[in-house]
Amino acid sequence: MPKLTTEEFDAFLDERGHLARIATVDADGFPRVLPLWFITVDGEILFTPRSPAIIWRNIVRDPRIGICIDEEASPWRKITVQGVVRVVHQPGHDDEWRDIYRRIAKRYVPDEAADGYVDGTDDQPRALCAVDLAAPTTKVVTWRMPVTGEDPRGIWAKRYYQPGTKWAYD
Repeated sequence: MPKLTTEEFDAFLDERGHLARIATVDADGFPRVLPLWFITVDGEILFTPRSPAIIWRNIVRDPRIGICIDEEASPWRKITVQGVVRVVHQPGHDDEWRDIYRRIAKRYVPDEAADGYVDGTDDQPRALCAVDLAAPTTKVVTWRMPVTGEDPRGIWAKRYYQPGTKWAYD
């Protein structure tokens, strides 16, 4: 499978509009996936769950999460992360990091609308959470479609091709 280079990885995470689909486990053991806005700063994915959100309660109970950031169009790049959340700021300390939240909002909506949204919801406590992409406990996998000149079998990992099939590596 073609993997993203470091430059492609950084550029993809910096592109506007990609959502982080964040998976946590509910108290009853069922998985929950929630799309959230995010930003990367200094090798960390930052996101901001609101204090009454189930995802926040799940993180407090169990900080292990999964994240998928992908795109719907070619070259269908994706990044998956398994990691542990570090709570940078607890809910209620929003004034200390509101500039980061404003930067996050401006990745998704025009500046004026982002300012209106942030200023209009500044009394709704949020946490600032981080996942360190370089932490020893973090697992990061990247993928993209093969491009011209690359082996088209790269669309799947080798383990998926059954021996004796058309594109098998045997």
